Amino acid sequence: MSLNQKIVQQIERIKRSAIEILSEEELYKKLEASLEKSIPLRVKAGFDPTSKDIHLGHTVLLNKLRTFQDLGHEVYFIVGDFTAKIGDPSGRNNLRPVLTDSQIEENARTYTDQAFKILDKSKTKIIFNSIWYKDMTLADFLPLLNKYTVSRILERDDFTKRIKQGIALSLLEVVYPIIQGYDSVMMKADIELGGSDQKFNLIVGRHMQEAFDIPAQVVLTLPLLVGLDGKNKMSKSLDNYIGVSEDPKDIFGKLMSISDTLMYDYFSLLTDFDLKEVENMHPKQAKEMLAADIISKLYSKEQAFQEQQRFSQIFSKRDINEENVPTIELEIKTTVLDLLVKERVVTSNNELRRLIKQGGVSFGNQKIDSENFLIETSGILKVGKKKFFNINLK
Repeated sequence: MSLNQKIVQQIERIKRSAIEILSEEELYKKLEASLEKSIPLRVKAGFDPTSKDIHLGHTVLLNKLRTFQDLGHEVYFIVGDFTAKIGDPSGRNNLRPVLTDSQIEENARTYTDQAFKILDKSKTKIIFNSIWYKDMTLADFLPLLNKYTVSRILERDDFTKRIKQGIALSLLEVVYPIIQGYDSVMMKADIELGGSDQKFNLIVGRHMQEAFDIPAQVVLTLPLLVGLDGKNKMSKSLDNYIGVSEDPKDIFGKLMSISDTLMYDYFSLLTDFDLKEVENMHPKQAKEMLAADIISKLYSKEQAFQEQQRFSQIFSKRDINEENVPTIELEIKTTVLDLLVKERVVTSNNELRRLIKQGGVSFGNQKIDSENFLIETSGILKVGKKKFFNINLK
């Protein structure tokens, strides 16, 4: 295989599902130099540990980092323990709450542990960005601010919107992109990855490197994974997420509950499957394959097989026409009684109590023992022997 073919092959893998590469020409040149000199590229991504858990939305970025590892490059997982004290203002219209050192430390520990469900630990270097900030004096820091102009910072859309709307914008938030960009200077990063909402910060990293006479990093942005509600990006605050440390049966059930349209985005962003192959499959079969693949990565192939078998048993042909499972959309959490009465699945409270007493009502793999059981997540509701409902909680 020629050098050009090797470069093109790597670029095709890198480009999958990417929104933008700034620039592809620069990426080609960096890959060319890397292959000619047998020196891996330094690929960086930053994660501010503002909460304890990682969800599937975070794994979009982690999966792409894993691709770079598989291609032989060095991955640097930057834990923003210093920048987390400020809070990334990207996509927000208010100031983030300030976290304590102990909160950040605890969150960072779980972040890195969970990240290794996707990344190859032996090929990942964990860097805490406080390492170059903790001993920095004010005299050291102020020259950084001289590297960037106010007018350039205010080109940022969410900043200008907040100013126009009269919403407070702190100087701390204005400085944040410069502080994050300095990470790229210290790392001498060749490539930096981030979600589409991070584009401005990543470009600041390029500019900061140029200001320090360091070759500018290539910026690669990725889509934001839409959550279980089918509308908003996956987020713990919106309760539309699937955590990477959740019980495998819950992960399987939640993935089976997503819409057919959303399923293709999940395949594209979370797996390496050929989408043309997926398009020719029945949606239920495809979702089972999706759920099994994700659980294989997060846990094991054996666990994925067990969950697939368990789910198939619930939907065995003797119990249900598996191609005709109705979906019930819920706006808020509700009790099983209120839901089934509203949907006219049962005619009375007594009918539901009788079914529950007989063990005939379950949600996911959990038997329901009370008509006041609260449905607070998406999943499969079984009523009696042949009534199944796909509950989608927005």
